[in-house]
Amino acid sequence: MSETCMMLLILLDLALLSISRLNTAITLAGFQGFLLGLFVISSHAHSLSVRMILIAGAGMIVKGFVFPLLMRRAVKEAGIQREMKPFINASLSVVLGVVMLGCSLWLGNKLTLSGINSVPYAVPASFLTMFTGLFLIIARSKALTQCIGYIVFENGIYAFGVAAAGEIPMLVELGLLLDAFVAVFVMGIAIYHIKQEFNHIDATELSSLKG
Repeated sequence: MSETCMMLLILLDLALLSISRLNTAITLAGFQGFLLGLFVISSHAHSLSVRMILIAGAGMIVKGFVFPLLMRRAVKEAGIQREMKPFINASLSVVLGVVMLGCSLWLGNKLTLSGINSVPYAVPASFLTMFTGLFLIIARSKALTQCIGYIVFENGIYAFGVAAAGEIPMLVELGLLLDAFVAVFVMGIAIYHIKQEFNHIDATELSSLKG
């Protein structure tokens, strides 16, 4: 199950690079969060505790349902359905995604962490997810897509932490989820006010505010 979750995480990363519809991207990012919850349970199946179940459940709820709900509301308020003019088009994005996958596999071979020996592809999938999130933040022009990129980047950090660290205090992990939740919530409010003030959510146009 852990290996399947990591393989699906890789496929979702490549899919996120190839699509322009915001609602589809939100759905894929939410599915990533759901997969990470399954990954927490399956990777600790031999020593599953109430704490791990609570962490997995919180991750599934926040990442799989709450984040997508907030983002879809922001999409509806902004009235934008597609990423129309990305800095890097979908075809080239997928090609670069394959390059990032190669780099992630190389890093996975170089890193030797005891906590991931029983979870194949955990490190490559985690690094690819982080690279994908950063790429969406940098290579897309819409604030909504950049917010999705932030969620994907946080998913990658979460996956790497679960796979490599093994045992992390529950308050620390829930604190990370709360930080991500607050960041997405604030970003949604900011996107709404940008739309209200400037009638667009194109981040590149905000450079016109420079004095």
